Amino acid sequence: MIDWFAPELLAFIAAAAFGAAVVASKVGLREMSPLGGATVSVPTTALLLWCLAPLFLDASGWNNDAALIFALIGLFFPALVTLLNFEANSRMGPIVASTVASVTPLFAVAGAIVLLGETPTLRAALGIAAVVLGVMTLSVSGRGVRRDWPLWVVLIPLAGAMVRGSAQALAKFGLALWPSWFAAALIGYTVSAAIILMFAFGPGRSRRSAYRENAVFWFALAGALNGAAVLLMYAALNSGTVTVVASIIAVYPAFTLLLSALFLHDEKITSFVLAGMILTLAGIILVMQG
Repeated sequence: MIDWFAPELLAFIAAAAFGAAVVASKVGLREMSPLGGATVSVPTTALLLWCLAPLFLDASGWNNDAALIFALIGLFFPALVTLLNFEANSRMGPIVASTVASVTPLFAVAGAIVLLGETPTLRAALGIAAVVLGVMTLSVSGRGVRRDWPLWVVLIPLAGAMVRGSAQALAKFGLALWPSWFAAALIGYTVSAAIILMFAFGPGRSRRSAYRENAVFWFALAGALNGAAVLLMYAALNSGTVTVVASIIAVYPAFTLLLSALFLHDEKITSFVLAGMILTLAGIILVMQG
């Protein structure tokens, strides 16, 4: 049923879900550590996907190579990206962290060129640049960026962007072998959940994590939102190009900012925000026309 929708629309809804997940995790991080949040978020999503598997998983087209690719993705995405995002969110704040992560399309397109032979047109390339610049502009919000963290911390969301972008290109490659967006998410999240739990509770790790009931709720919600976003992203990649899908999903910080302003009341809609939104929208239009 999801396949009936245009990949651009699916990517846009995925961006909204990713943005909402950042806000939910921001609330959870007030009471729990990034690693503790990840041990709630990722396994929650994996469990939800297994509950939905009888309805959405069609194993008739099973492809061993594709399944291995989806499992390989799961070693890093969303497990590593979740940890990196939560850590960056905790250290830098969601807006600055999302700004740095907005370079994801650059890594995604680079991966698509190498793995898939996609060659973005000049118009699409200009659109990607406009999206990145637009997200950075709206994230500044006219206040400048105050830095009370070491400069090396910028590498955390940058690494997350590289992994997320590479995962999108690799997922498109796997979906060409087995066009099952649900299988891609299910296998990837199952592997990621195992990785997260082994890392958090394996030999030599402390089992005395501080799990706060309120924070657990918010991280579970973040997991559900991220899971929905990944499903939609894979469905969009199933029929759309990496260039278009990655560029649209890159606008998720705009949703983070808007939802933070509406529900957390810690962001303001300024002229910089409006300018950034206009620039971002123009970039998306260029990418879609390219």
